Amino acid sequence: MPQVIKTVDVNVPVSTAYNQWTQFETFPKFLSFVESITQTTDTLTHWKVKVAGIEREFDAEITEQHADERVAWNSVGGEENHAGVVTFHKLKDDETRVTVQLDWEASGLAEKAGAVLGVDDHIIKSDLDNFKKFIEEQHTATGAWRGDVAN
Repeated sequence: MPQVIKTVDVNVPVSTAYNQWTQFETFPKFLSFVESITQTTDTLTHWKVKVAGIEREFDAEITEQHADERVAWNSVGGEENHAGVVTFHKLKDDETRVTVQLDWEASGLAEKAGAVLGVDDHIIKSDLDNFKKFIEEQHTATGAWRGDVAN
C-alpha cells in the first residue's frame, strides 16, 4: 500500500490553517485531483476525483478530529481504498506546519505506475503548496467547524 507524507509551513495562525482545512467543499480550489466534495453530515463527505484521467466517486468518514490539531479519515464505499490524517503544529503565533499522511491502495496500471515513480509524492507536495498560497492570500479561513470527533 503506497504512502505519502508531506509537510508545508504556512504563514497563518494554527487556527486559521485548521479552520480552512475543515471546509472540505473548498478543496477543489487547491487540490488538483478533486473535482468536488459535498459534506453530507458532520463526519461524512462525498468526493468526486479525477486521478490519471480516471473519474471516481467515494465517501470518506472523518474518524478523528480535534480543533487545531488533526483531522483523520477513511474512505467508505466506492472504488477508492484510502486513509489519511492532516496534523497542524504551531511553529509561531503566525506560522503553522501542516503535515499530510495519505495511505491508499493503488488500483489500475496508471495508479500503480504513478506510485512507483513517485508521481503521487509530487502531486501532494504541489497541492500543499497550493493550500499555502490559498490560505496566505486570504489571511483568513472561509469558514470553520470546531467540533470534536473522538477516535
